[in-house]
Amino acid sequence: MGESLRAVGWARSLPLDSEVKAAREWARGHLETLPWAAGAPDVVDDVLLTVSELVTNAHVHAGSSAQLVMTWDECCLHVAVHDSSTTLPTPQPPSSERPGGRGMFLVDALADRWEAHPCNDGKMVIACFRPPLAGQGAD
Repeated sequence: MGESLRAVGWARSLPLDSEVKAAREWARGHLETLPWAAGAPDVVDDVLLTVSELVTNAHVHAGSSAQLVMTWDECCLHVAVHDSSTTLPTPQPPSSERPGGRGMFLVDALADRWEAHPCNDGKMVIACFRPPLAGQGAD
């Protein structure tokens, strides 16, 4: 038999009237339980900024609640946010012509990879992060 995959995950619903700060603090609390987090503060910061951007996109651009799910599979931390909009995001470079629109540009720069998938009731945006110690396994 092959090795079995171990994974841990957390989920949180963030209503439209919730603050993005609550999403970041919730994510930080769970990140601190992962064996690599203390040794990879830059990755933790990248994850927290991505959480902020994805939840903000759900609240501001989709005008909906956000369903935030984080999953650690001993190789990659997956940060997924579902919202009710069917419009898939695209990274846009910074522009002095518009005040916003940089969120997915940042996510593209911070995450090792990201993808967006349409769903029956909106979309799911998933960003993946591979910390430097990935592969050594969780305790």
